[in-house]
Amino acid sequence: MKKIFALTICLLLCSLGFSQEKGNFFKKIRDIFVIHDTVYIYADSLATDTLRDLEHNDAIDDEEDDEEDDEEGEIEITGAIPTPFDTIDTKDKFRKVILFDNGTWAYYNLDKPEIPDSLITDYWDTEMIHVTGVDWKDIPDNIDILLVDSVHGYCIPHPGPVTSGFKYRRRHAHKGVDIGLNTGDAVYAAFDGMVRVNMTTRYSGGYGNVVVIRHVNGLETYYGHLSKYIVKSGDIVKAGELIGYGGSTGRSTGPHLHFETRYMGQAFDPERIFDFQSGTLRDEVFTLKKHYFNVNSHYGMSDQQSARASNKPPKNQGGGGSAVYYKVKSGDTLSKIAKRHGTTVSKICQLNGIKSTKTLQIGQRLRVK
Repeated sequence: MKKIFALTICLLLCSLGFSQEKGNFFKKIRDIFVIHDTVYIYADSLATDTLRDLEHNDAIDDEEDDEEDDEEGEIEITGAIPTPFDTIDTKDKFRKVILFDNGTWAYYNLDKPEIPDSLITDYWDTEMIHVTGVDWKDIPDNIDILLVDSVHGYCIPHPGPVTSGFKYRRRHAHKGVDIGLNTGDAVYAAFDGMVRVNMTTRYSGGYGNVVVIRHVNGLETYYGHLSKYIVKSGDIVKAGELIGYGGSTGRSTGPHLHFETRYMGQAFDPERIFDFQSGTLRDEVFTLKKHYFNVNSHYGMSDQQSARASNKPPKNQGGGGSAVYYKVKSGDTLSKIAKRHGTTVSKICQLNGIKSTKTLQIGQRLRVK
């Protein structure tokens, strides 16, 4: 009775959503062991330390039965192999419970991306859409970026046509690509990484509901105009994981996904990385060049053409004037900065993708016009 009660409590603590990936779990099963009354799965993606933790937890649950278990042997290999028939989510999205047809269950661990410490220390800000404080001189002229390897994969954020590219539109720099979709269509993380920003239309301005993910390969990707996002800042995500649903929030004329790729805060043409038409990467290693960080430089150009295009003087932004930036000094507030430059706090927040409650840092660079 004690074991049945413990099993019932454990299952009740788990959330009741069913995993769409259960078919993949079952294909990976190699051997099944029975420890006490609980089935544990030893599969290729199940780490030995996880198995050790499971054995430890089981030992605690059955502390009074230790002597009897020792006599019988801790691990008993059964002749009849139970059949898995469903999965249950837990509070940890990288850990599932597998149910078997004989009433037993087992934990199964998904591969969780390893996030290096440097990923969330260099220019990490959860309240600003764009990275600030990066010195242009610190950005390398050329850098080879390993996009995928045997551990980290990729995913097209949404399978659809590019309806608008990386270019100037009506004298405004469009620093990403628009991908056609319908409201409610699924949007996926492009690479493994951690969510840096999730922000609603109220604070993001033209981006609408937006998610920004920093990836283990050093890139950041933006997902704008979402009808809804289902991840939050600090969440670890895998390539291909559902992060939200397409929509038309923010400055949008119809449902589409605004998708950006950035490195150290600088945007470049996503089509240099992705072939959206075929849904594939153009290469596993991407050589990013400094002259790509110009909206006049886009995929399809030769290096010579791109370098020449990046030397063109920037076009004026909407309203007839060039962008104006201000470096925050001691004692500054958004209200003081807005008054000094003849604008409003709301406008500054929209231009920089920040909230009005944002704590300013000395030396921070803000766009004011």
